[in-house]
Amino acid sequence: QVQLVESGGGLVQAGGSLRLSCAASGRIFDNYAMGWFRQAPGKEREFVGGMSRIVGYTYYADSVNGRFTISRDNAKNTVYLQMNSLKPEDTAVYYCAADRRGSGRQVDPSEYEYWGQGTQVTVSS
Repeated sequence: QVQLVESGGGLVQAGGSLRLSCAASGRIFDNYAMGWFRQAPGKEREFVGGMSRIVGYTYYADSVNGRFTISRDNAKNTVYLQMNSLKPEDTAVYYCAADRRGSGRQVDPSEYEYWGQGTQVTVSS
């Protein structure tokens, strides 16, 4: 069983930055691809970006490419989502997820096995 705990959300002005963290319950990055998703009120959960197992290739949705960066610290069993140049439309609950079978490019949330509880990000205009 994999447990994921997100942190780092908050309220920020447009143009600002936040870094989200996703702490895993053990050494999982060799076996699990990681994904970041977000869900705004009344909308479906959408793919933000992902990271492959082992090597750690990263992939991003067009809407965040160039503004968001995924990284990880293997020693801390933690993956990060650095969010820069934030926009009001980035407001959502952000989730990290783990998938044993995938590459980190899966955009369908149903393909991920484990999820964190989410952390709220609110961007004011």
